[in-house]
Amino acid sequence: MALKRHIIGAALLAAICVPAPVLAQEENDEMDKAGPAIGTEVFVSTDSDDTTVVRVAGDFDLRNAPNGSRLGIRVEKAWYDPQGQGRIARERVFLQVADGEGDIEWSVRIGTDGDTIIGSASINDNEDFRKEAFIERDIVETPLGLERGIYSTFAGAAIDLPADENNIFTVLGGVQEFTGDNLRLHLRGNFVHVVDSELGLSVQLRTRYFHSTEPGEFDYFSPENYTQVLPVVQLRRFVNDWQLLAAGGIGAQQITGTGWEQANFAQLRFISPSENDWFASGEAIYSQTPGDNAVAGSGYDYFQARFSLTRRF
Repeated sequence: MALKRHIIGAALLAAICVPAPVLAQEENDEMDKAGPAIGTEVFVSTDSDDTTVVRVAGDFDLRNAPNGSRLGIRVEKAWYDPQGQGRIARERVFLQVADGEGDIEWSVRIGTDGDTIIGSASINDNEDFRKEAFIERDIVETPLGLERGIYSTFAGAAIDLPADENNIFTVLGGVQEFTGDNLRLHLRGNFVHVVDSELGLSVQLRTRYFHSTEPGEFDYFSPENYTQVLPVVQLRRFVNDWQLLAAGGIGAQQITGTGWEQANFAQLRFISPSENDWFASGEAIYSQTPGDNAVAGSGYDYFQARFSLTRRF
């Protein structure tokens, strides 16, 4: 998902410490810099089940602002190679609308792959107890998923519960419906402790659980129950207004019918200053958390990378 479910302690502290008039002035400055833009995004993922996904997108915005507001379309070409069984190409097109100004922020990306409606939408406030609701719909990238048109729709909500300036809890609940009879119930809880706000260093405990009502219905990863507990250390720094993030953790996960196994996670991310005419972002994630496209949980590895470049006129 393009959703911000993991709360960065340093960012929250920075937002709390900035006076309201300054924030208002920054919002006005950002809206003054809004304009038409073109961009591209490349996404690549691969896993130990020999599944590879490549998506190349072109973005065309009539209105693109540094605060995330936008109005435009995305044209996307996707290549799926599920479990090494051969490449399948799909064309996708989306309408993209977002508003990042004010106390309520929202974004919508709605489109089609030629067969059905796909996309995502989210809305959140900017209060101390930040609340967010979201929905996502996309195809399941397995052999049967692509052959039979199996889709999943995931809807949920999250809330931030700050205990104090250095400790934040986040709770997320959601329901994921798959083509067929399977309904998956999700529950996630994160705890973030800010070790050093100036350094941007935090330690986190990320937990997640889901239950499937029809386990093993098709060929996507769907045990009856899945649990993961993942301690993470994260460092986020700003260098010449570039945002740099590194995170890593080692935890444990359990799937119905198996014992506890090790779960590893690593993440690198950069974001350039969005106020410039040219801006870029990139991210690489490695994990051993089985997604919907995995066929098994034991010994599973997953890697994804994303790079985007935008030019505002």
